[in-house]
Amino acid sequence: MSIFEYNGSAVVAMVGKNCFAIASDRRLGVQLQTVATDFQKIHRIHDRLFLGLAGLATDCQTLYQRLVFRHKLYQLREERDMKPETFASLVSAILYEKRFGPYFCQPVIAGLGDDDKPFICTMDSIGAKELAKDFVVAGTASESLYGACEAMFKEDLEPDELCETVSQALLSSVDRDCLSGWGGHVYLVTATELKEVVLKGRMD
Repeated sequence: MSIFEYNGSAVVAMVGKNCFAIASDRRLGVQLQTVATDFQKIHRIHDRLFLGLAGLATDCQTLYQRLVFRHKLYQLREERDMKPETFASLVSAILYEKRFGPYFCQPVIAGLGDDDKPFICTMDSIGAKELAKDFVVAGTASESLYGACEAMFKEDLEPDELCETVSQALLSSVDRDCLSGWGGHVYLVTATELKEVVLKGRMD
């Protein structure tokens, strides 16, 4: 068993028309045993930038704390929030720094740039970035997430349609993966609003 599969996870980010959605499942497990059903895998860096972390839960929490610290330092120095592209480079640098004993995490970064253009990206545990214009996935359910997103994604989706598409893709994917599930968490971000939705899923 891969150490990335120890806790189980499913994270997906998708872009729409001047908006993006990022979603994750809520299960924290130790292999096949469920420990918690309300585990937070998506973190708000600021109102227009979100970070999803899939992989080993303890490493994800450590990495998140380091990133919050670095972002607060940036805010103090620059007196502004970090752009999504800059934040992606920061995450990549921190992961590559630890490449000989890596954090067992797959980050998913989603944010809105200056012109309300959505930015999404994911990377492996040593910080090799993978940029995308439609959607990115991470976690143990990533195989079925690719299939579901590929089937459901359309370009320039309106915010409400995007929220529905991501929710359906996530729920249908975690049903095919026994290490993730127990409902979902969706954040929908547009230029003017931030919407949070908790999904009910199968409880087995």
